[in-house]
Amino acid sequence: MFQLGPAEWQAIEVTFKLCLYTTIILLLLATPLSWWLAQGRTQFRTVVQAIVALPLVLPPTVLGFYLLITLGPRGVVGQTLQDLGFQHLAFSFEGILIASVIYSMPFAVQPLTEAFRNLGRRPVEVASSLGAGAWDRFRTVIFPLSRGGFVVAATLTFAHTLGEFGVILMLGGSIPGETKVLSVLIYDHAEAMNYDAAHSLSLMLLIFAFATLFVVYSINRRFEVAKL
Repeated sequence: MFQLGPAEWQAIEVTFKLCLYTTIILLLLATPLSWWLAQGRTQFRTVVQAIVALPLVLPPTVLGFYLLITLGPRGVVGQTLQDLGFQHLAFSFEGILIASVIYSMPFAVQPLTEAFRNLGRRPVEVASSLGAGAWDRFRTVIFPLSRGGFVVAATLTFAHTLGEFGVILMLGGSIPGETKVLSVLIYDHAEAMNYDAAHSLSLMLLIFAFATLFVVYSINRRFEVAKL
């Protein structure tokens, strides 16, 4: 029976920290963006929607490669940071966090966009006519009526980040305590033919993925029933 050792617990800590930070950042970024996509009428919406959805069809290694040359020591961002006296972002936790936010963005934006679209303009217009400010409209109208979308967005973002591999490996490598997440550790175990360890960690992620999808579909069904 395989027992979790220091390397596994370290990878679990890095993984869940990455998942948590990515989810929080994306909810903050995706909320205004999704509202604009759902309620705005500008012709640039289609372009933005396509850009946001790119990670769904783009190979993770492609995204990881371009992030590596951008955030690395010879990239525009990486070299600028070094000129300012900072460290470049390749092979760092901050680098894989940026990659994770970009790669998981569709899983936060699309559920929120759909929730805001179903909400419509009328409830917000009524609240505005009663003198509610922007924050009050969000807190008392938009968020309560769209909470299902927020739950689904947070759940899918967290779960998708948990399973990221290619983009993390390309940009972050496999540095223990810094960039070695569970998916990379499973790959390392399999490459070393340590199949017991790879199986145990893979089974853990499989169970978590199933539980996540079960929660998402349960939430969707609950709100569908509530609308009837």
